Amino acid sequence: MARDVRVIVAGEGQESADHVRNALHSALGDGPPVAVLPAGPAPWQRTLREAIRPERGVGGAVVVPTSGSTGPPVGVVLSGQAIRWSALRLVERLGGPGGWLLALPPTHVAGLMVLARSLVSESAVAATSGQFRAASFAAAADRLPPGRRYTALVPTQLHRLLETDPASVAGFDAVLVGGAALVPGLRDRALAAGVRVVESYGMTETCGGCVYDGDPLPGVQVHVDQQVSLAGPMLATSYRRTDADEPVAPQGWFTTNDAGRWVDGRLQVLGRVDEVVLSGGVSVSLPVVDALLLQHPDLVDAAAVGLPDEEWGTRLVAVAVAREGAHPDAEAVRSFVAQRADPATVPRDLVLVDDLARPGPGKVNRRALARLAEGT
Repeated sequence: MARDVRVIVAGEGQESADHVRNALHSALGDGPPVAVLPAGPAPWQRTLREAIRPERGVGGAVVVPTSGSTGPPVGVVLSGQAIRWSALRLVERLGGPGGWLLALPPTHVAGLMVLARSLVSESAVAATSGQFRAASFAAAADRLPPGRRYTALVPTQLHRLLETDPASVAGFDAVLVGGAALVPGLRDRALAAGVRVVESYGMTETCGGCVYDGDPLPGVQVHVDQQVSLAGPMLATSYRRTDADEPVAPQGWFTTNDAGRWVDGRLQVLGRVDEVVLSGGVSVSLPVVDALLLQHPDLVDAAAVGLPDEEWGTRLVAVAVAREGAHPDAEAVRSFVAQRADPATVPRDLVLVDDLARPGPGKVNRRALARLAEGT
């Protein structure tokens, strides 16, 4: 039965997390379906409401707008059954119920599923407050009760915690990391610090993570023919289109925009199809370059883009935010990356900006960054 969508505008902190968790609990039962939107400028609010179309009834439990990293956001309808299945299977995979630390916005599927996992396992949840900082993360961890503890982060957050307070994240039984590529260097640093990293792969259409450390959850099917396709009980039901909802997987399979391959029986995701560029005849994964750049001590955020180049076909450019007081130059960044990876991953230029304006956790709007880099 289609019902109107209840819209919640959520901020940061424990009070907001509790409010969203209560609304999600209702939606997973007999309550109205819910959509959680971030606070922000009125024009962006209107765009998101157009994506979720709350005035039109929906048969699912939750409507989540996609991040809009490759175009206007689109509302994705998740059923209560899919959310519960995904949450329960992951809790089983991790070893049983435990408290959850929410360090991601509940307005995106990764944060929303943290709350769902706490609900299905009837466990506590503690949320960070304000802009992500190690101190806020540590304070939230201190509020969790004794016992098993879990959290979910994007690579940038993990990188910052390892730099400033690795002990605050080392005590977790599992730290899910997703939203962008996790390069071996970052994983190795985490393991050396005693952090139990579990690499997560999924998207809004799959209730977040459905493949962990390359191993699909039981019941999740994966097919790779250059692009990754997924099937299973975790799939979303539909997209919210202008006139009527459109099935996400009309034939039972959802074809992602990600390139992948099997390595020793595990799925290796190479990045979005449009994020793998050919430079000098070598395929380069832009998310892998991102993760290398984020290890540079003078950069607090960074992303790579590919620009047309007569000699190389595609020229790699690093768009980055410098640490306060630091003045990195292109040669220093090139040398740093060259010491850690294949020469093909080394950016040829560096463009410094004040903010990458990420559209969602771990997400990058490379089209906008490429236009910015071309204009410098």
